[in-house]
Amino acid sequence: MPQVSSGKRYAQAFFELALEKGEPESWQVGLRKLTDIATDIKIMGLLENPKLPFDTKKSLLKERLGKVDPLVLNLACLLMSRGKLKIIGDISQRYGQLLDAHYGIEHAEVVAAVPLDDEIKKSLSARFGEMVGHKVVIDARVDPSIIGGFKAKISDTLIDGSIHNMLELLKKSLVGAGF
Repeated sequence: MPQVSSGKRYAQAFFELALEKGEPESWQVGLRKLTDIATDIKIMGLLENPKLPFDTKKSLLKERLGKVDPLVLNLACLLMSRGKLKIIGDISQRYGQLLDAHYGIEHAEVVAAVPLDDEIKKSLSARFGEMVGHKVVIDARVDPSIIGGFKAKISDTLIDGSIHNMLELLKKSLVGAGF
């Protein structure tokens, strides 16, 4: 649990710095590169090795990151020195959410019984966009337990158009009517 809140704080601070410098998109690219490094088991083994000198680890990071803003490298070194390099994926994801919010883009988490094709995603995106007054990006996943239809969460709004939910409502109304 502390890792999640740490990721949020790091992302917020890093995003504010990026806005001050006027380069939020390029910093996002750097975070993605850093996330890719953190998913490489061999590299992480070296970066987490306490016997390897810090300067060697920093050189390895610098080489792997390539040309990125120096503050991206500084963040990586800070996380590495605190043993928190593993939370970079969370930081990167939260940074992306902050960047989207900055540009007025909402994310809708849509759960459907079957995979959604691009046409349906586009249609849902347009419909949800009308509802919230912003551009909406669909993040879809599959859950066969909802039987059919979909569930969508946009910010604090939950839309449950699943067959499972409709059956539950029908069940409650039948029980309430004495059947």
